[in-house]
Amino acid sequence: MTAVKQGYSYIKGNTKHSECYSTITLGSFSNVPSSETLNHLVRYLSTWSGSEYLIQHTLKLIVPFLHWRAQLQHRAGIRKDASSHAAPSLASFASIVSDARMLGRFWGLLPIIQWMISMERNPPPTRTLHTIERLQGWSMLGFYPFEHLYYLRSHDLIPASLPSLSAILGRSSKRISLNENKLILWSCRFWLLYILLQFAHLKEDRKLLLTRQRNLRKGKGLSAEDKEDLRKRWDSLGNELVANIANLPLALHWSLESGIFTNDIWVTIFSLINGIATFRGGWRATSLPPVKAVESPNASNTADTVEETKY
Repeated sequence: MTAVKQGYSYIKGNTKHSECYSTITLGSFSNVPSSETLNHLVRYLSTWSGSEYLIQHTLKLIVPFLHWRAQLQHRAGIRKDASSHAAPSLASFASIVSDARMLGRFWGLLPIIQWMISMERNPPPTRTLHTIERLQGWSMLGFYPFEHLYYLRSHDLIPASLPSLSAILGRSSKRISLNENKLILWSCRFWLLYILLQFAHLKEDRKLLLTRQRNLRKGKGLSAEDKEDLRKRWDSLGNELVANIANLPLALHWSLESGIFTNDIWVTIFSLINGIATFRGGWRATSLPPVKAVESPNASNTADTVEETKY
């Protein structure tokens, strides 16, 4: 009987040690403090954002820098090769990111159609804005099909020519030629139209924001909440303007057969500026509002909606 008790005590002790070890190893994340920065990052990366754009063009800036550094080190006799070994890998990764971004836009037409339907049922506050957004919607309806055809053709997923409508109906044998360069040119031209319209849109947004600011000052005066709201709106407007200004030379460059830049570094720089602005706007848009210590019983907890970038 004593031997049985000893055996039971031994098994019980080993079980406790096993449970303790399991808790320490499997439950090790219980010692990691919660992080609002990590939560914010997860919220941001779960949205359509400029993070991939920022990564892609940051890498494109790093690649020539690595080659330049390797050449300097070679001249100084520090290294044997005059080229960087890491640069080709980074350039390849940037190309993969670019390809993934274009593939990710394959369903881009659906939210545009949804937006255009919603716009007609809930029009913008002014007729001018309504007209601008209608034109922007139609420009995107031109942009996406051309880009999709370019992507499919550049990866040899579709033939170099497709049967025309009359050929499908059996009236002729005419086929439509799909030239990759022309497809991407027309895609970028529709994007250029959208960007030009966005400048007009931002101008109307500024007028509405100034009117709102004046009305608040004439009324009860600017409260702390009103000042913070206006500050965020002005900041968002400025951020969108920077992103659009950076996009304009890119759209012009890619809309012309010969382009406007002789050195691709300018494409990378403007793309990086746009990526930073888009990242900043997306990061601020996904931040949670500050929690108030005391709330009025009648206070509304509805957050202000943020207009999503349509491209």
